[in-house]
Amino acid sequence: MSIDAPPGPHDNPIAFGQRVQIHRTRRGMTREQLAGLLGHHPSWVKKIETGSMRMPRLPEILRIAQALRIRRLDDLVGDMGAEPHTDLFLGPGHDRLAAVRTALASYAPPGTCEAPSPEFLRAALDSAWRARHGAPDHREVIGSLLPGLIRDTQLAVRQADTAAERRAALALQAEACCLAQFFVAYQPDPSLLWRVSERGTAAAHESEDPHAIGVAAWLSAQAHRDSGPGRYDEADEVVRQALHLLEPNLDRAPQHIQALVGALRAEAGLTAAKRRETGAAWGWWERADQIAQRLPADYFHPITSFGRAVMGAHGVSVAVELHSGGEAARQAARAEAATIPSRPRRARHRIEQARAYHLDSQAEAALTTLQQAHAAAPDTTRYNGFARVIVLEETTSRAPERRRLASRLAVDLGLLAA
Repeated sequence: MSIDAPPGPHDNPIAFGQRVQIHRTRRGMTREQLAGLLGHHPSWVKKIETGSMRMPRLPEILRIAQALRIRRLDDLVGDMGAEPHTDLFLGPGHDRLAAVRTALASYAPPGTCEAPSPEFLRAALDSAWRARHGAPDHREVIGSLLPGLIRDTQLAVRQADTAAERRAALALQAEACCLAQFFVAYQPDPSLLWRVSERGTAAAHESEDPHAIGVAAWLSAQAHRDSGPGRYDEADEVVRQALHLLEPNLDRAPQHIQALVGALRAEAGLTAAKRRETGAAWGWWERADQIAQRLPADYFHPITSFGRAVMGAHGVSVAVELHSGGEAARQAARAEAATIPSRPRRARHRIEQARAYHLDSQAEAALTTLQQAHAAAPDTTRYNGFARVIVLEETTSRAPERRRLASRLAVDLGLLAA
């Protein structure tokens, strides 16, 4: 390593404050931005980083880890002789992750086997999406299906006889990649998530299918935004380009295209909320809701889950990302989860409600809501970093009942041994 290179977070000895500064800088985040996310003055962050204030207690450390999207607690606090590291924002590697990774890295030699028909692939993808939305163990189910879907859609692209057939096969391949992106999210292989996202985006654009392009953009925007403030502009640009493609002639567009526009607008609102741009965030939410109100009351987009039922959930997320505790709690109290037909989307909404209650200092309500999330879709809750952080923080609560409830949830989420 060059003597001019900055120290890494694992180089010892590095103080806690130095580690905070290193991770903040790598996220492209200013002290003012980090302070805003934590509810402190920038001078507080400066005191932490310069060592003029001692290391805070565990709840504050967990909030710093959450703001900086730090995977492992020991990346932030160093080797303190504790138990092996705790993954915060990436869940445990799923048993089927290796098989999915292998399928994404493999290409069958020409002539190995014949691709299934487009009708078969369409039916297989539809079945996989139903499992994704309906099974409580959806990662297990789609993890078992993905290797075959990835292989078969690759074969369909390679064996297409005409340009039109190839474009249709590319749209199916892009959809398989979207399904894979749901599976690999929050697992301990971030590079695989980017590989899947980029492959799905490339296949979608080659297919020239507007719906495939829009779905790929929707997922790509999430990947960029979740990477931190340094990539918010890229998230916005991905959404802008997709909306530029899809919004013309929107009044005459089919329902699935209208819903996709609504989902993209909602994503733009979440990115604005991450920036603390209150007016822009709610403005985008209102524009998304305009689309939702055009759709039938029971409409549900099969990939993005967009429809009227999720607008309350989006409202909770916007308020939470704006760190508006009272508004987040109000949104959470009136947002109905039972009408959301997708189990993982319903569970994610419950997790966002729990974040709202936790932000509003309603810790017991947050834990109860996380129990509901786990009941709806254990796979979603187990792999969600925000749920894990709230539970870990409350295991140190001074209130015995909260501590017991959090400890039971920690066992369910695999954070503590039974």
